[in-house]
Amino acid sequence: MTRTDNPLVELYRDDWLLAVHKPAGLLVHRSPIDRHATEFALQYARQLNGGRHVFPCHRLDRPTSGVLLFARDPDTAGAVGQAMMMGQVQRTYRALVRGWPAEQGIIEHPLRERAVDRRLKDEALPVREAVTHFKRLACVEIPVQVEGYPHSRYSLLELYPQTGRKHQLRRHMQHISHPIIGDTNYGRTKHNQYFAQRFGSSRLMLAATELSLTHPVTGQQLSITSKPDASFMQVLSIFTQQPDQLRL
Repeated sequence: MTRTDNPLVELYRDDWLLAVHKPAGLLVHRSPIDRHATEFALQYARQLNGGRHVFPCHRLDRPTSGVLLFARDPDTAGAVGQAMMMGQVQRTYRALVRGWPAEQGIIEHPLRERAVDRRLKDEALPVREAVTHFKRLACVEIPVQVEGYPHSRYSLLELYPQTGRKHQLRRHMQHISHPIIGDTNYGRTKHNQYFAQRFGSSRLMLAATELSLTHPVTGQQLSITSKPDASFMQVLSIFTQQPDQLRL
């Protein structure tokens, strides 16, 4: 049954663009990921657009929440897509990860279009450049044994992808051994289970918080922001001893 209320929150609208906050768990459009899904951000954005067609300007993984941009006509969609390909659109994310990474850094680790399936003998997909910048906003150590240590460490990061590979942020954080909490594909099961049991939610702790670009029609600089939603903020209560560092 399709819900009657709209789960998207409108963030920005003009004659050419529509930006919304997408909740975690909602597909942007029909996908082989779940052939039985009946609800999509695309249909709800169309509702916000008075029933007229909208065109997704970029991807946002199903378990990721945050800023999602649609164009209200094909030409604008093409212009934004071209700007994305040329690296002229800046995207910012927040992520809760296992461990304490460096205060800031750059991950330059090429990725295939999809992660390697070890069950397949022939992985002929090309490897493509992938770059992510990160900054640590806060870190905490809690007196809970999740794996083999009496205490467990976590960090809140700000992530800035410079390229747009599939699951790039999730795979890059796994690559440096600081996987994102709630990531069932690339994360650590015991840490995911701990947070799911403690907070009653197993959501991916990744949120798109800002999208900055030059407006494809007016030429003005446009910055669309959205703080993480309540389900994300609930988990960040582990940082209550240092709230001034969260910068949300």
